[in-house]
Amino acid sequence: MNPHKVIQSQYLAALAMLKQVIVKCPEALWDAPGDKFKFWSKSYHVLFYAHLYLQNAEKDFVPWEKHHDPDGGVPFTKDEVLEYLAFVEKQVMGHVPVTDLEAESGFHWYPVSKLELQFINIRHIQQHTGELYESLGTRENIELPWIGFSKTMKEQE
Repeated sequence: MNPHKVIQSQYLAALAMLKQVIVKCPEALWDAPGDKFKFWSKSYHVLFYAHLYLQNAEKDFVPWEKHHDPDGGVPFTKDEVLEYLAFVEKQVMGHVPVTDLEAESGFHWYPVSKLELQFINIRHIQQHTGELYESLGTRENIELPWIGFSKTMKEQE
């Protein structure tokens, strides 16, 4: 068993779930005026941190070319967030296979190994994706399927 392929598969499955919830989000819910945490903001937050923690260390992080401070009040469009998601998927494909899983995390606030950081990162993606699923289910009666692994990764084995 190759742990890098397993980790990569789980990242891609978590990102596939995030993608389907973004795609199915109605425009009215994307930036709903009464929401404390906007759908677009939570989606972008997930991708920003997934991207960050895929790097070897904080010093290696280069923000996505379209990044701007989401707290500035300018929402990202659904297409922009989906574009960032595709970028993060490519980061997964490029970084995970060469990650030294026994090395330190590279982030002083996470005194763990790179292996554990991968689990933290995937759990973070899944935590917020679950919240977005819940929002669609309760507010829009939209149910989405669970994705347990990346079919793309299984086809490559």
